[in-house]
Amino acid sequence: MNRVRCLVLNAALGPLDYKVPDGMAVELGQVVECPLGPRTVIGIVWEAERLPGTDVPAEKLRALRGLYPIPALPAPLRRLIEWTADYYVASLASVARMALSSGGALKGPASITEYRLTGGMPERMTPQRLAAMEALEGEQATIRELAGIAGVSEGVLRGLVNQGVLEPVEVDCDRPYDEARPDYAQVELSEQQREASDIFSTAVRNAKFAPFLLDGVTGSGKTETYFEPVAEALRMGRQVLVLLPEIALTENFLHRFEERFGTKPVLWHSSLKSTERRRAWRAVASGSAQVVVGARSALFLPFAKLGLIVVDEAHETSFKQEDGVRYNARDVAVMRAHFEGFPIILASATPALESLQMAESGIYEKVDLPSRFGGAQLPTIDTIDLTQEKPPHGMWLAQRLVDGIAERLERGEQSLLFLNRRGYAPLTLCRNCGFRYQCPNCSAWLVEHRFTRRLACHHCGHEAPSPAQCKECGEPDCLVACGPGVERIADEVAERLPDARVFVATSDTLNSPGRAAEFIAAVDAGEIDVIVGTQLVTKGFHFPELTLVGVVDADLGLEGGDLRAGERTYQQVAQVAGRAGRGAKPGEVLIQTRHPEASVIAALAAGDRDAFYSAETEMRRDAGAPPFGRWASIIVSSEDEAEAREAARRIGDTRPDVADCMILGPAPAPMAQLRGRYRYRLLMNARRSVQLQDVIRRWLGRIDHPPGVRVAIDVDPYSFV
Repeated sequence: MNRVRCLVLNAALGPLDYKVPDGMAVELGQVVECPLGPRTVIGIVWEAERLPGTDVPAEKLRALRGLYPIPALPAPLRRLIEWTADYYVASLASVARMALSSGGALKGPASITEYRLTGGMPERMTPQRLAAMEALEGEQATIRELAGIAGVSEGVLRGLVNQGVLEPVEVDCDRPYDEARPDYAQVELSEQQREASDIFSTAVRNAKFAPFLLDGVTGSGKTETYFEPVAEALRMGRQVLVLLPEIALTENFLHRFEERFGTKPVLWHSSLKSTERRRAWRAVASGSAQVVVGARSALFLPFAKLGLIVVDEAHETSFKQEDGVRYNARDVAVMRAHFEGFPIILASATPALESLQMAESGIYEKVDLPSRFGGAQLPTIDTIDLTQEKPPHGMWLAQRLVDGIAERLERGEQSLLFLNRRGYAPLTLCRNCGFRYQCPNCSAWLVEHRFTRRLACHHCGHEAPSPAQCKECGEPDCLVACGPGVERIADEVAERLPDARVFVATSDTLNSPGRAAEFIAAVDAGEIDVIVGTQLVTKGFHFPELTLVGVVDADLGLEGGDLRAGERTYQQVAQVAGRAGRGAKPGEVLIQTRHPEASVIAALAAGDRDAFYSAETEMRRDAGAPPFGRWASIIVSSEDEAEAREAARRIGDTRPDVADCMILGPAPAPMAQLRGRYRYRLLMNARRSVQLQDVIRRWLGRIDHPPGVRVAIDVDPYSFV
């Protein structure tokens, strides 16, 4: 092979051909150093017939500059990259970049200098040095990473190095991970669990594509069930990938995994240090990483011998990437299993309607766990009609719910209050003039966070100190909170039940695996009486002493006209209800609502999941909505509102006339401004017979836009903001 076609990791460039220098052996999938002008860029050697490009005369080809010392990307992974780019109408380079997600990993074997505390003290103590030393207890990382952990400048830490307070440690970047042992611990499974695990283990041994939907009620032991096929894959020398929807869930999972297999799995998520990402990536590519547990981005890691994927909490919307390449990790995981020929397990207590439909059509094999493990019973569920049982003035919890918490306090049991709204209140205004505090970058109100004394935007991250006086009228001490957030509910619990030890569990307080571990330990130790949390606490946690769950506002998720609003509400409430009564003690769930007659609420109260899904299925069928039809969203944005509006109008004016395809818009997006960009949206609804992606490519490929305009395509959208 003296000529190769390369996919370079630049979405603006097409494929480029290069000459292979004498003495250089290159194979398909090899990651190579490509000259581009005076620069060197990363490229991947690709099949020329699958990557159409411009044929350049051989004498004009530039020579490759080198090979990266890593294994070539295997053919099935290249097919997955092609499929993802095609299905989600993304550039091939953008998808391929996700497979090469650790730049340090491409450089070959290496060591790195990290630093840790010695226990010594500096000659002169300053507040910054003291804060850094307290924050870095037990930490070891590079100077840059330690500075981020401690919240100080690198100069402060280099001063501590010079003083002997921090010492250098030479670390082998590629040191091996401890080996997981498939027979380390034998777990007692119920008859239902054993039957299910045998089905999965047989599929692993068969080493063929086999998609399963593991549909088990909360507390049925789905994790222990799929640990058995994980063990079978390990015995066969195959790798395993387990996808989790939230980083906060990893610590709980790691503990259970270590109990079963004698060591922790390899982690992959956004909070890893660069050295940890490098080590994990190279171990995955070499095949030495046996089990990887990670967020959705782990799906594109270059596994050498993958033999099983498990998608836990497979219904979770956080598996959908909402920027960049807008892919759904659940669906792409199924395609990876298909291309590489091994089984995949989608596990959930509340499966997505699309997954249930795939099972009903026979494409997925459905495996049920209808009972809780160990004789534990599902909790009783009752509704509190807030139009009849009104909370006291200025309060948000009905008396019956407060009485239920008080009873648990007396018995030494724990309670959980669920409200999917971070901060103190969703809207803050001036009581004197009515001025509302709005984000300068988004069409959203700033949310008051009293714990940190700041106003924050939950869309772009903008923060500002809580003002001492109104910026509009100058009135001092005038902020009024409208509506409840979790912090306000926590304050109410503290006021009405002053002896209760309350913890607010959100992405603000559980923003790292370490903090999640501390929270779990505190609950297990009985140091917390009442948890007040967002959707973060609806899944994955097992607290035997938690016997009461209160849903503060079950109607919240039904607002806004989202296509999947009913399904999401059902899933969230059913999942959080499943936290109650998971041990020997019976559980109770109280759902506060103003619409107890709503189909979602009525189904939850009756415990009739089948009736809800049946009604939801017919509604989707009538609307031509997924899984019976296809949706795609086209979002046009610019920092200039007129430019965004004009670009959207031009796209709308050139819309194609396609049978069985309806195109709505353009119109201002529900979130008309986001992160400083004005946004317009078009929405496509088509029958499944329509080649939607081809329609989009032909349509948008004819239109040029000013440099400031971005056009984002979201196939199978989950967010409609």
